[in-house]
Amino acid sequence: MQSPRRRLTQAIPAIFLAATLAGCGYHVGGRGTALPANLHTIAIPAFVNKTPRYRIEQRLTEAVTREFLARTSYRTVPDPSAGDAVLHGEVTGLESAVAVFDTATGRATAMLVTVRMKVSLVDQTTKQEIYKDDNFLFRQPYAISVDVNSFFDEQNPALDRMSRDFASKLVAAIVEKF
Repeated sequence: MQSPRRRLTQAIPAIFLAATLAGCGYHVGGRGTALPANLHTIAIPAFVNKTPRYRIEQRLTEAVTREFLARTSYRTVPDPSAGDAVLHGEVTGLESAVAVFDTATGRATAMLVTVRMKVSLVDQTTKQEIYKDDNFLFRQPYAISVDVNSFFDEQNPALDRMSRDFASKLVAAIVEKF
């Protein structure tokens, strides 16, 4: 039979570990939400485009709407008056730069795409900003074809892929408040 002192000595590390894990804020990403419980419907009107890139705001708005539907239990609507909160977005920058060259041909094989946005999620009842980032930055490298003919065929699918990746990052930032 163990003495009470020995049992306490053995229990202290377990108690310390339990207290540390309970207080560290650890959670599985993508499962919780930091948004108020009274939100059920998020209005996502078309984002504003301040770049010369034609219709990029439409691609990004559609991708963010799809991501909210796929990742969360919130309903989305385009009409700001029909939502518990409204997600406002303004695309302020869209750049691409060569990230990797093929040394044999001198052609680009990967591009670094950068999207900058002003984003805010406003509670319609209180008119308070739930989430705001005036310089939301998305930066991701993408491989491109070295074949000139297929390069032009890849532009639209590449923009769709970039829009999905962007939407995933933005929705995670809003829902998890990162």
